[in-house]
Amino acid sequence: MVTLQFVPYTEIESLSSIGRIRKLLNITKQNKIVLLQGRLRSDEEAELIKTTMEEINKDFTGIELAVISPHRDTTGVKKLKYNVMNMVLGDRQGLTIIGPASLVKQIKKDPHKIELFMDQKKIRKKGKR
Repeated sequence: MVTLQFVPYTEIESLSSIGRIRKLLNITKQNKIVLLQGRLRSDEEAELIKTTMEEINKDFTGIELAVISPHRDTTGVKKLKYNVMNMVLGDRQGLTIIGPASLVKQIKKDPHKIELFMDQKKIRKKGKR
């Protein structure tokens, strides 16, 4: 069985950068796929990857990460509108997906869909317990 856990941006916005990273990483270590409303700042994404690399062991093999941003391909007035919204509301635009590498083989994204490739053997083993 695969568990998806939705984390609204309001749940992490009051946390420090390290607090955000710890919260998301702890959920992922429970073999859950995190669906985060919005996105982390680029320095927080880098720190998440760094922290993950430091914590890899036989039980935790790392993460797969993808960020979907709705305004990436926009220009002109729309891009200005999204930038103003981000300044006012924070980084709530888009979606961040974080999954344990033991379950998620790969995350592919394009403008119209997200493909999450799972390791079927790992899912069946965990479900049989």
